[in-house]
Amino acid sequence: MLNISIVLVMVAACIFLLMPRLRTSQDWRAVITPLASIIGSGFLVLGPILARNYGVYAPGMMAVLCLTAWLFGSAIRFNIKAIEDKVPSGPFGAGIETASSWSLAFAYFISVAYYLNLFGSFGVNLIPGTEAVHAKLVTSAVFLLILAVGWGRGFRSLERLEYTSVALKLAIIAGLFIGLGAFFARHVQDADLVFETPHVTGWNALFLAFGLLITVQGFETSRYLGGEYSADTRIRSMRQAQLISTGIYLVYMLLIAFVFPRSELGTSETAIIDMMQFVAPILPILLVAAALAAQFSAAIADTAGSGGLIEEQSGHRLSARSGYLLLTLTGIGLTWVADVFDIINYASRAFALYYLLQAALAVCYARSRGSAALLPFLYGLLALLGLLITLFGQAVEGG
Repeated sequence: MLNISIVLVMVAACIFLLMPRLRTSQDWRAVITPLASIIGSGFLVLGPILARNYGVYAPGMMAVLCLTAWLFGSAIRFNIKAIEDKVPSGPFGAGIETASSWSLAFAYFISVAYYLNLFGSFGVNLIPGTEAVHAKLVTSAVFLLILAVGWGRGFRSLERLEYTSVALKLAIIAGLFIGLGAFFARHVQDADLVFETPHVTGWNALFLAFGLLITVQGFETSRYLGGEYSADTRIRSMRQAQLISTGIYLVYMLLIAFVFPRSELGTSETAIIDMMQFVAPILPILLVAAALAAQFSAAIADTAGSGGLIEEQSGHRLSARSGYLLLTLTGIGLTWVADVFDIINYASRAFALYYLLQAALAVCYARSRGSAALLPFLYGLLALLGLLITLFGQAVEGG
């Protein structure tokens, strides 16, 4: 009955999300782009990581990660409005903006490696007898496929799949919540909720959280949709995407943090698949499907974004194709010299550098606007937080 309920909820959610009235809504499509980036397979990886390392405090740490993302998002939203209002950025603003764009292009290099390594890991998870090397081979093959598509006909045809993949992912999450909700309710009824003590404490707990920023990243994509949406729409869509994703993340963590003892919380990037076998037999297959759809679409989006940024920032001296080639070589190199958790850490620190620069740019705009002294000070503190994450983010210890 639970399997049937999960499928029915998933189908109903998918039908709702694919309704023409919703699918063609400009406001909703503006929300979908950042939401697709925020809720990738990092959503699946993050649950076991937080539950295993922070125990009963896992939902609280999830809230801290979402709050950190919201604060960085507020700086980017402030910058979108300032650019729309043609506020001068001061003597340092142009240089910070250029550095910010280059740092984002570089961050995309690592994020695509992160996405496709998760793609490879989830892709071979359900095949008996596979090892880590098989996941790396799948990842390398998909890198080459993406390079071939980008070098040849471009990504326009694949980008059309974004909405469908996001709808599928959200529908599967709805089904996942039905299964987890029933599993949680049984534990409450049996009075056997689990309250694990934290595995990491002190500075290590803080630095580990720094290294997980990538799992709630993606909201910044709203800033670069100026050719499609107005500034007000982009600001509103980013805010809505962050609120929706925060709600999903917090419910997810509350449902898994108190029902799995640490012995059942695996140490691999696909630990969630093994955990969900205890909940409902259908969930592992659905989650693999969600992971593959999410990671492929996210990798396409970031590869295209990186190539475009490199072409623009180099004054067209480097083509987008050159960017795709550099990204592919970097990604394949990372795939074979680092594990997924290291790549998650590298990506978190790369995006923290970008957020640092965006917060610094917000300081410049706030000073030019003549804002109260408190606002530049607060954005300055946010830039400092970005610097700390960049310097001290720590990788998860995998198994």
